Amino acid sequence: MKKTTLALRAGGVLGAAALLSLAAPLAASAHVHVEPGQAEAGSYSTLTFKVPNESADAGTVRFVVDLPTDTPFTSVSYEPVPGWSTEVATGALPEPVDIDGATVTTAPVTVTWTADEGAQIAPGQFQQFVISAGAVPDTGSILLPSHQEYSDGSVVDWDEPTPASGEEPEHPAPTLYVNDTPPDEGHSDSHAVGEGADASSDDAAVSASGDSDASSTAGVAFGIGGLAFGAVALVVSVVALTRRPAAGGRGGRSSGGSTS
Repeated sequence: MKKTTLALRAGGVLGAAALLSLAAPLAASAHVHVEPGQAEAGSYSTLTFKVPNESADAGTVRFVVDLPTDTPFTSVSYEPVPGWSTEVATGALPEPVDIDGATVTTAPVTVTWTADEGAQIAPGQFQQFVISAGAVPDTGSILLPSHQEYSDGSVVDWDEPTPASGEEPEHPAPTLYVNDTPPDEGHSDSHAVGEGADASSDDAAVSASGDSDASSTAGVAFGIGGLAFGAVALVVSVVALTRRPAAGGRGGRSSGGSTS
């Protein structure tokens, strides 16, 4: 009975550790982001903010996006979301900005979505908030810092820039790339294609695609590896426990034999 109990306890601990190793990379990939991540300068783009609820016991009741003031949008409109009220706030810019020969001193500075009474993004859910913004400034990239407020009063600020290395910070700011290349796509643009280009450029493109696929599945592979390790460790621990001699076993029989 003791062996069985110890084996079950060992299995439970190892199983929990393996599941945590699988959940860790999946949790890390869940964050607020904007789609599409790239837009053409001068265009009017439809931007979708995907907002997952990351709290286990509170709902998201407010979401705010800070719009750029150094390279402002001149026009921002929103798509209505049932159960939510939306406000586009216009304010004075820190400094006047010249846009197509016109001096702009005010522009949209924030968009705020507030849940109506009884509405929220519940645990395990996500919500999409859509705006149309333009004209897209002729610049490298545009940070769109966002703020997610929960029903318990806590606020998560998604406002950290992603470095050129592509290594994601803990709370990355949604970023709209215009003239700059998104960090995770930089390697795919390093090969010029022109006259005299041969099959090697195609091979490089295939290789870059493979690298992208590999990075996107690395988290899942890590989790599967954790599960496999846990399973092997469990088998080893069970075998060790079942082969352990019971008290009063061989020693007792040897002692008895010496008296005969």
